[in-house]
Amino acid sequence: MSVTLMFQGTGSDVGKSLVVAGLARALTRRGLRVAPFKPQNMSNNAAVTADGAEIGRAQALQARAARREPTADMNPVLLKPQGAAGAQVVLRGKIVGAARAREYQQWKAGLMSAVLESYERLRASADIVLVEGAGSAAEINLRANDIANMGFARRVDAPVVLIGDIDRGGVIAQLVGCKVVLDPEDAALIRGFIVNKFRGDPSLFDEGMRFIAERTGWRPLGLAPFFPDAARLPAEDGFGLRASKSEQGGGLTIAMPILPNIANFDDLDPLRAEPDVRFVQVRAGEPLPAEAQLVILPGSKATIADLSAFREAGWHIDLAAHMRRGGRVFGICGGYQMMGRRIADPHGLEGPPGAVEGLGLLDMETVFEAEKVLKQVRGATIADGVPFYGYEMHAGRTDGPDCAFPLLRFEDGRVDGAASADGLCAGVYVHGVFADDRLRAAFLSSHGGFASDLSYEASIEATLDGLAEHFERHLDVDALLELAR
Repeated sequence: MSVTLMFQGTGSDVGKSLVVAGLARALTRRGLRVAPFKPQNMSNNAAVTADGAEIGRAQALQARAARREPTADMNPVLLKPQGAAGAQVVLRGKIVGAARAREYQQWKAGLMSAVLESYERLRASADIVLVEGAGSAAEINLRANDIANMGFARRVDAPVVLIGDIDRGGVIAQLVGCKVVLDPEDAALIRGFIVNKFRGDPSLFDEGMRFIAERTGWRPLGLAPFFPDAARLPAEDGFGLRASKSEQGGGLTIAMPILPNIANFDDLDPLRAEPDVRFVQVRAGEPLPAEAQLVILPGSKATIADLSAFREAGWHIDLAAHMRRGGRVFGICGGYQMMGRRIADPHGLEGPPGAVEGLGLLDMETVFEAEKVLKQVRGATIADGVPFYGYEMHAGRTDGPDCAFPLLRFEDGRVDGAASADGLCAGVYVHGVFADDRLRAAFLSSHGGFASDLSYEASIEATLDGLAEHFERHLDVDALLELAR
């Protein structure tokens, strides 16, 4: 019979996703069939399943940790923030509409049945379901019709473990405060707590753990030290991206502007991991670095809005100077669309219907269409036949003279991408291609860099194993299994 354990947090970015991923790998290594589940996620970092469904990137990583294929049931409701248009609502992997924050509160009651159906299907295929909450367990202003935290836990009578982040400070108040503000019936579902991201001598927090346990009545289940290798894993959302610093590296400097609606930025993680690459994340108010040989324009969930923000930051001026110095530009998905002459949104998918002028780096135009392309793909580069794999996730159709020089050919014969006549500007729709060691090596070589002997996929597996061992050492995993029901 399948059992369930839910992990909620005192806030966003306290480490819920990593705890679930680490425990998924740990319990899988113990021989259990594990299924990760997040009723509702809000993130523009998404993944595409084998059957063409869209789910949160974190749930795809957790599925990998559990050594099983990701499915839409693992994240039945995905909200993708879309600037002024509110958030796109993805139900069981497919877009069903868009809603602003207040409007969405009315949607939630109708979504619970789909959430419960997905949960029951996962239970049928697993020994244990590890459920991840969203945001803070104490968001009592959003408690009505809640499907993400206590609303879901109450419906399925799931025992809850509450996670607090000591790295940001105030963890005692975080955890004790949750007990104070929660409805007593909700608080009764919390059976234990974890203090995450500790740095230093753990004995110095013994009294803190005792105090939290005494004030809440919850069982202390572990004080988990900060796990620095977590930076190697794909991030769930933009919190880690905003907090990260420009990285020091080797000979090739790559700059990436951080757009307000940046999406699927884990595309660039494999490049960041290369020792010969210095990867610089540029925030609004900072110039694109003059020493960069390559500027990468990342994906976006609101391409037109991010194109406007790009210009407001003055980066179009920096980019023109970069081009005059002989620098190169590469775009992925939304960033690729921005590089054209024009972007049209006739159906108002991102806001009011209309069209805007692009950056003009590529001779092509993009038209947004209601039907979204969601597909895992494989193929080879057209120039030199280097194999690649990745996924498509876009709602635009791009055409123009520079599309006569595509970069990729899929196994089904389709082509993707465009390049300028001088070869300095290029882009593709496909996400995730740099995870392929062969493709990444060829890309770096063509831009004057050198690839190391890094096996990116193997490094992810090793990191998940390390994460599992980390939590086995510092959490009471046996007690967690006892709490599950």
